[in-house]
Amino acid sequence: MAIATAATANTPPTPAERELVLITGISGSGKSVALHALEDAGYFCVDNLPPELLRAYMALADERYTGKVAIAVDVRAARSLPALVPLIAEMRERGVVIRPLFLDASTQTLVRRFSETRRPHPLSQPETSGAGQHDLIEAIELERLLLAQLREVSTVVDTSTLRPAGLRAQVRDLLAAPTQRLTLVFESFAYKYGVPLDADFVFDVRMLLNPYYVRELRPLSGRDAPVAHFLAEQPEAGELLDQIEAFLRRWLPSLADDQRGYLTVAIGCTGGQHRSVYIVEQLQLRFADHAATLTRHRELDAVD
Repeated sequence: MAIATAATANTPPTPAERELVLITGISGSGKSVALHALEDAGYFCVDNLPPELLRAYMALADERYTGKVAIAVDVRAARSLPALVPLIAEMRERGVVIRPLFLDASTQTLVRRFSETRRPHPLSQPETSGAGQHDLIEAIELERLLLAQLREVSTVVDTSTLRPAGLRAQVRDLLAAPTQRLTLVFESFAYKYGVPLDADFVFDVRMLLNPYYVRELRPLSGRDAPVAHFLAEQPEAGELLDQIEAFLRRWLPSLADDQRGYLTVAIGCTGGQHRSVYIVEQLQLRFADHAATLTRHRELDAVD
């Protein structure tokens, strides 16, 4: 178990200040990068804490450190993982602001990362899995099965196309959002690269006229004024925006009552450059009154 400390005060936190970021997810998805980002942000960080020690550790943290604590738990503690889901509910009842973050990535991406680092998957070791030797893809699929319940109660971050700097930025943005209300995350993406793994709702905007086929607009993005003007002149674009907004406003109260911290609304087009980007930017403007909103442009961010 590795411990990374950040500068801390000697005064014990009040209950309102206690905050725990619980980082879990698929091996190779970037948990170490996320933990280092939190360490830089002033959190007291612990890597690979056995879940059985979480209660005792938080009691110790309340006495000795500030209220910002980040703990990474992975599948090496496979036998104890089922206890984490009820433990999250229990700690919330005790007044701890707990933010479970689940990092995920496509199997293809994970295979490439393990190949590049030449490190074995934790479940490829017989003494860890208890089920004999697994090849890499089998180990990844077994890990997804073991972590399925934990994923359901966490905010999912898809790191498939993220560089380390992009993941650090997303973690900082998520934790900067208010904890008192549901945070809306609007994300644009390209269907040709797959639907984001962290999407709660997916809307397809490929029926809109594509600026890509206008020579002057092709090198631009949906954040540029000429592309925005081109799409704003399409009545279908305005109608589609109205319908998405109406759907979200109808169900946001119920989703907030469901104890969600974040809701990711993914907007897809062919290349993730023009139409989906424009719709995401417009949705952020329309939900400015919601206060807690974030935007991501998966394909644009991947090349910035």
